[in-house]
Amino acid sequence: MKFYNRTKELEILARISEQSKKSSCFTVMVGRRRIGKTSLLLESVKEQKHLYLFVSRKSESLLCEQFQREAIKSLNMQIFGNITRFSDLFEQLLIFATKEQYTLIIDEFQEFDNVNPSIFSDIQNLWDNYKDRVKINFIASGSIYSMMMKIFENGKEPLFGRLNSKITLQPFNVGTIKEILNDYNPKYTSEDLLCLYMITGGVPKYINLLMESGSVTKKKMLDLVTRQDSPFIGEGKDLLISEFGKEYGIYFSILQLIASGKTTQSEVDSIIGKNTGAYLVNLEKEYSLITKNKPVFSKPESRKNRWSLNDNYLRFWFRFIFPNQSLIEMGKYELLRELIEMNYKQYSGLILEKYFRAKITEEKKRITGIGSYWDNKGENEIDLIALNDLDKTAIVAEVKRNPKKIDLNLLQTKADSIKKELSKYKTELKGLSMDDM
Repeated sequence: MKFYNRTKELEILARISEQSKKSSCFTVMVGRRRIGKTSLLLESVKEQKHLYLFVSRKSESLLCEQFQREAIKSLNMQIFGNITRFSDLFEQLLIFATKEQYTLIIDEFQEFDNVNPSIFSDIQNLWDNYKDRVKINFIASGSIYSMMMKIFENGKEPLFGRLNSKITLQPFNVGTIKEILNDYNPKYTSEDLLCLYMITGGVPKYINLLMESGSVTKKKMLDLVTRQDSPFIGEGKDLLISEFGKEYGIYFSILQLIASGKTTQSEVDSIIGKNTGAYLVNLEKEYSLITKNKPVFSKPESRKNRWSLNDNYLRFWFRFIFPNQSLIEMGKYELLRELIEMNYKQYSGLILEKYFRAKITEEKKRITGIGSYWDNKGENEIDLIALNDLDKTAIVAEVKRNPKKIDLNLLQTKADSIKKELSKYKTELKGLSMDDM
């Protein structure tokens, strides 16, 4: 798959690279696995002198031996001595940067913790000693969110406060997803687009897997996802085991409940059988996997919270793949496919709401807030409210797969229940369906 989008990120990286010609720059890039961090970073430096190092779980001496070869090859620099400690190699890379400007990318930076945790302190000491004398564009990239946040944002850690820039890489936006699907299937339908968004959420690697295999329609996408050799079957577990460690069981149970529609803490607590407040906070703050949603116009102290999974693939995995491990273990992949199909319309209808929130946010440049509304009794629910507090305009929308099921009179009644809050906005009522994607 060709390189798509990332225009803003490339502009930021180019600006940082230019700045590093005058003074040292230390940047961190974080983002979930498969999001395209490595592709983006290598694209940004393809015309520049750079050294790319990937941290794998090897002994420090073996890693240094590998890095030494790559430094000699990429930078044409002379390495002195038989280096077995990363601190010695890093110092030589910094000394080299006193003479020549270049970009140093260290990928999966958090893995140094498994190689030798003292490396972070070594980097801090050397950086503090050399940063005012070198012209280096130093980029640390990592995919285990909790670890990267601990390394760089925990005040007790040695690298706290050393960064010049932080980039959090997000999935492709709706416009890019449509562009890619159109390139591979110019006759795509709204159903194909919704299915691609539902499974991948814009994660480049997942889109690439589907497109390059010819899975460019809803049917072919679901066929691939539920095949015996599908990379999507075990991906959820592979992604999260390294994040959660020994407590993955309780976290998986909570995420499965949220994906199945149990979106309040009281619902989760009653099924888990314990107070899950601390786990929910960790999932939100430490792992950045879930979001606490409040009704639009609710007060900050409101307790009408509903939790949702941020990641479309993980939401899909915890809704259909994880709860049906027994089918997978028995090799009954055709039944898994059938089960997904049975629940597809209802589930994809919920994803359609998320799609339109993303689409409106992207296309309406002056939107200042977007979300849903529900009252205490759960009687008046509005799928989408988008606010522009600058121009005092609002979009109030009902979202349905089938446009014939949209009732604007009922939507008006629901909007009237919050007319006090909407009174300062010029409000537009809209029905959004598969026809509007």
